[in-house]
Parts: sequence; structure tokens; C-alpha cells
Amino acid sequence: MIKIKMKLFFLKTSFLIYFCLFSLSYATDISINKDLIVIGNDNAPVKIKVFSSLTCPHCASFHINVVPKIKEKYIENGNVQLIFIDFPLDQFAFNASKLLHCTDKKKQIFLLDNLYENQNNWTAGSNADQINSNLKNIVKDLGISSEQFDACINNEEISDKILNGRIEGHKKYSINSTPTIIINEKKLEDDASFKNIQKKIEKII
Repeated sequence: MIKIKMKLFFLKTSFLIYFCLFSLSYATDISINKDLIVIGNDNAPVKIKVFSSLTCPHCASFHINVVPKIKEKYIENGNVQLIFIDFPLDQFAFNASKLLHCTDKKKQIFLLDNLYENQNNWTAGSNADQINSNLKNIVKDLGISSEQFDACINNEEISDKILNGRIEGHKKYSINSTPTIIINEKKLEDDASFKNIQKKIEKII
């Protein structure tokens, strides 16, 4: 798992400012936030929150290799609900997260899958312009034009929601790496492998 580098420019500016502005507790629990991407039955006995960053290779590996197994074994039978929560570690992950929330609800999981499956491609670039261009190429197939892309990246309401969720996750669960997995409000301290998650699920169901 990737350790958070607090010296990142993104964390030194945006995040520190928001920590000061939003130091109060939040009334709305992130598990029921309608803006989140959720897979599975709302009545599932096991709720799994996945805090991840879209530029994190370990998060991509988890999404590609572990999430499908959870879907097949536990989501399809109604035992598990997966809740994906943005925890961007850099500006590029932050921008990609914004795009998720500018996408039609029915297409969000498709875009999430696409971003992780093609992470090596869209993150390849020597500067922000190149990476943003890569992102534009990905989302244009979902009907997001270049103008809509720019408007989304500069949307303060969406930015605030993502940052608030990140701040709340850090405060509530002491997150210091991604992916971080929370199973029924208990932080998974072991590696985020299917085997370790399965053990926790089986104890509950």
C-alpha cells in the first residue's frame, strides 16, 4: 500500500486548508452519502468501504483482482455492499475523482473500472496538461466534452464533497495508506487481499 506523502504540493495546500475549514464533525455519514459509488444491496449485512486513490497502483490491483471476487461470491447473493470513497493522494487522482462525480450515475462504475484498468496509460505524462488530455480521451466516450471536462475540474461543489469525504475518512479511521478497507466500521489491518477480506465477511454472515 502506498504511504501518504504529506509533502505533496496538493496536500500542503488544498488539504491543509480544508482541514482547518472543516474541523467540525459531519452530520451526514459517508456510508449513506448519495454521491458515493455503491454496489450491492442496501440491506446487506456486510458493508465494505473502500478508500482509494485513482493514481494508486495498489488500489488498481485491488479493484481489478479483488473486487470482482467480492462481487461474484458476496454481492450477487446480497451479503455484501461495496462503497467506494475517494481518497485522492495527488492532484491527478483528485481530477479523476471529480470526473467520476460529473458522470451519469449509471456510467460511474464503468468509468471507475476503466480508470483503474487503464491507470498506466492515463497517468503517463510529464505534466498536468498531458495527463488531463489523457483523461479527456477516456471520458469523451461517455459523452463528456472538453468544455464539460474543464467545467467539472473547476466545479467547487464537487471538489468540496470529495475533500470532505477524504477529511472525514482520515479523522474517523486514521487512514494513512490506500487502499484502506473498512468492514462494518472496523478497519482491516491486514493486507487488502481477498483471503483476508473473506475471513472477515465469513465471521459476520
